[in-house]
Amino acid sequence: MATTRISRLFDALRARRAAGLVAYITAGDPEPGRTASLVEALERGGADLIELGVPFSDPIADGPVIQRASERALAAGTTLRGVLEIARDIRRRSEIPLVLFTYMNPLLRYGLEALARDAVAAGIDGCLLTDLSVEEAAGYTGVMRGAGLDTVFLVAPTSTPRRLALVAEHCSGFVYLVSRTGVTGESERLSDSVEPLVAATRKVTALPLAVGFGVSKPEHAAEIGRLADAVVVGSAFVRLVEQNGASATLEVQLESMAREMKGAMEGGRR
Repeated sequence: MATTRISRLFDALRARRAAGLVAYITAGDPEPGRTASLVEALERGGADLIELGVPFSDPIADGPVIQRASERALAAGTTLRGVLEIARDIRRRSEIPLVLFTYMNPLLRYGLEALARDAVAAGIDGCLLTDLSVEEAAGYTGVMRGAGLDTVFLVAPTSTPRRLALVAEHCSGFVYLVSRTGVTGESERLSDSVEPLVAATRKVTALPLAVGFGVSKPEHAAEIGRLADAVVVGSAFVRLVEQNGASATLEVQLESMAREMKGAMEGGRR
């Protein structure tokens, strides 16, 4: 598989001995026409990669903040096809790597081959599926990688060494490490599981490791940035959108939060 924007990003970060900031937002929240400007704001603030959340009616991996964002985006008429149009809009202005963060049902309804084709045409670089078991992922990964898309899967503190190796086998681009058991959301403190999970995953793959779930404060980002290759921030950004969706200053606030997170990470990695 040829290099992607994602692999080139992590090569550049590695050369600088820097950790990346991955920013998640729910596409279509507060309304589809604004998502591209929110992505631009996050990029100006220092985000290195964007996860575009595809709104879904049953987001079992997501906590209440992102669940509500999905409800708002769906009410605003956002579909998977609409998210790809949003990606096209982003691509007219930016080369930031874009990953679809989604569930299997919307992809099956769309059609895997059609989705892979249309995602590449829209400028998507990879797809992160939260609810596809890696034991059943061969067909999916074959289609996606055949189209030139990276496939990202999750590992958790409960993952066995055998499962870590299996997930790593199906991942390309990076591996997403869930910092704790449970759903997405903000936390007061990071789980003690992060460091051992990073160490265990490094034993089975040379792919970059991104840690998310519960990362909501600059000090969290700084701590993870010393351990992993990237820090994923989602619910904190989505909550800001929820609280300020009607405000003309939302983009400024998102940019400021991203800059604060990225700034905290500049101490370097271990």
